[in-house]
Amino acid sequence: MSDDGLRRARVIAVGRNAAWIVAEDETEPRLASLRKGARHAVMPVPGDVVDARVIADDRVVIDDVLPRGFVLTRRTGGGRTKEMAANVDTIAIVAALVDPPLHLAMVDQLVAFALQHDVAPLLLLTKADLAGEQAAERIAAMYRAVDVPVLVLHPKAGRGMDGLRELLAPRHALLVGNSGVGKSSIFRALGGIGVVGDLSRFGRGRQTTTSARLVRLGDGFLIDSPGIGEFTLDPMPVPELGWLFVEMREPATRCRFANCRHLTEPDCAVRRAVEEGRITPSRYASYKDIAAGTPL
Repeated sequence: MSDDGLRRARVIAVGRNAAWIVAEDETEPRLASLRKGARHAVMPVPGDVVDARVIADDRVVIDDVLPRGFVLTRRTGGGRTKEMAANVDTIAIVAALVDPPLHLAMVDQLVAFALQHDVAPLLLLTKADLAGEQAAERIAAMYRAVDVPVLVLHPKAGRGMDGLRELLAPRHALLVGNSGVGKSSIFRALGGIGVVGDLSRFGRGRQTTTSARLVRLGDGFLIDSPGIGEFTLDPMPVPELGWLFVEMREPATRCRFANCRHLTEPDCAVRRAVEEGRITPSRYASYKDIAAGTPL
């Protein structure tokens, strides 16, 4: 902390007029209010670096949001842009092989979301002890073949956690996944802090409630995101959607039509690649679901 009471901190969760932050020299979160008329021209989001000040009665206020290196945004249904996180470079997708059943369409849409927003996808598979090693390796091989790094984890037993810690150490990552897939177990195994509190009493409704958390890993950090509802693709023409499925890029150059949607068009090289086993049918099914506007 500086002589004037300012300290540098990382934002891990944001409400309407308050935020949970973790100071650089601390591990536990503090609840900070957003100073009215503060110098920051933007509202903070998870991942932001801020200058905060401790004032009377141990209250903390955010004085300034530091310049961002990157902002992860998405378009809302009304066409507006929403800022989701700052200074992140990786989306770590957690998927259970069983219990709950593996949802490949969710994995494929989150991988596509990462590519659309120029951040790296990373797939973390859990519950291999229940699904079997062969099932785990089959899914892992499928995604490694499309340039998605994959780790098979058993966080409670410690399996794979050293490799994950090493992989995440230089990264600024978001941890995303459905309920029950093992996100919390992974977070705890990495030494993450517990669930932070409720922001709703500082806002105007329950929509500000969150359970985002942060753990520092080397020079990087991992933020545990509350859920996957925010990670929907921005609207885009269907012919451009294929670019987010890397295995479709080369075959698409050999389609009869330059704007082929790879759905019903004649002489479609992408569909031919699916028939010949060069594109995994489940990945193509996910592509068709996204093209049809099917949600996660």
